Amino acid sequence: MKAILLAGGKGTRLRPLTIHTPKPIVPIFDRPFLHYQLDLLKRVPEIDEVILSLNYQPRRIEEMFGDGSDAGLAIRYVVEPSPLGTAGAIRYVGETMGESVVVFNGDVLTEIDLAAVIALHRERRAKATIVLTPVDNPSAYGLVETDSSGNIQRFLEKPKPDEITCDTINAGVYVLEPDTFDRIPKDTAWSIERSFFPSLVEQSETFVAYVSRGYWIDIGTPEKYMQVHRDIMDGRYHAAPFRDSSSRVWISPQARVEEGVMVEGPCFIDDGSVVKAGARIGPYTVVGRQCHIEEHAVIERAILWANCRVSQEAIVRRSILGRHCHIGRSASVDDGVVLGDKSVVTDFSRL
Repeated sequence: MKAILLAGGKGTRLRPLTIHTPKPIVPIFDRPFLHYQLDLLKRVPEIDEVILSLNYQPRRIEEMFGDGSDAGLAIRYVVEPSPLGTAGAIRYVGETMGESVVVFNGDVLTEIDLAAVIALHRERRAKATIVLTPVDNPSAYGLVETDSSGNIQRFLEKPKPDEITCDTINAGVYVLEPDTFDRIPKDTAWSIERSFFPSLVEQSETFVAYVSRGYWIDIGTPEKYMQVHRDIMDGRYHAAPFRDSSSRVWISPQARVEEGVMVEGPCFIDDGSVVKAGARIGPYTVVGRQCHIEEHAVIERAILWANCRVSQEAIVRRSILGRHCHIGRSASVDDGVVLGDKSVVTDFSRL
């Protein structure tokens, strides 16, 4: 069985972080995000290959993952000639397939029981099965309505408050039959949510829902990207190095934290980083590889990618720094700032 991972987007909601780093390889602690999706797919032994549908900076992703041997799952790469949308990409990749295929959106992190989704698809002999997840505020998404038997009835994008009839939204995980792909125009940008799925409903195909109430998040915004780290630290999503809830402070053996540093968990300090005496690493802080935190600097509820330098008495709070950023002496970066790679904030500046 094959899985298609739709990873061709430019990650515009995460910019400027994704200008030089495609979304599938943005770091979650010390691992590229794609690893977490592969971990889920590996739980289904019959999935023997993952096909990455790419368009934006594909070589960066291929250089990191190769043939998938290090990740433990065979990987094949298909690069769209031009952006084809979610459905167009599926047709481009999957039109020669002859068996059911699992499809994942490239920005979804979930703990769903994927084997159970596949089992439901086969039990119902469905043409398509979509995973739904409940959310507190469905008006920000697109509602998906079902009947009492779990058959899909309607898709409603960005509903107004008086139009909300349920709390289930598209979770970005599907099982599809390839004989439906011919309804997607060839070599044409086409949406799975707005065009392909509604066509299944209109033609009364067997199209069913699997409702998952486990962990689910779309990491595609800075706010959600930061939330993923907090959720892992708090044990809402179970992943290393915080799988054991008692491990509230994780400091790499290859990091150097001097005497006199105040460290408050949960936090993470990666290989090769140096934290100088008098600095404070506050809760929900992620310090990437080879960072340098100087004397009396304060880092709190912030994420620093690799090779950042935070100078003496500087403050970084509730913000994200891309790779090789430099925060000058006594400068302050606070409250939702997102800096791209190689950004420099000069001494005593306030952002």
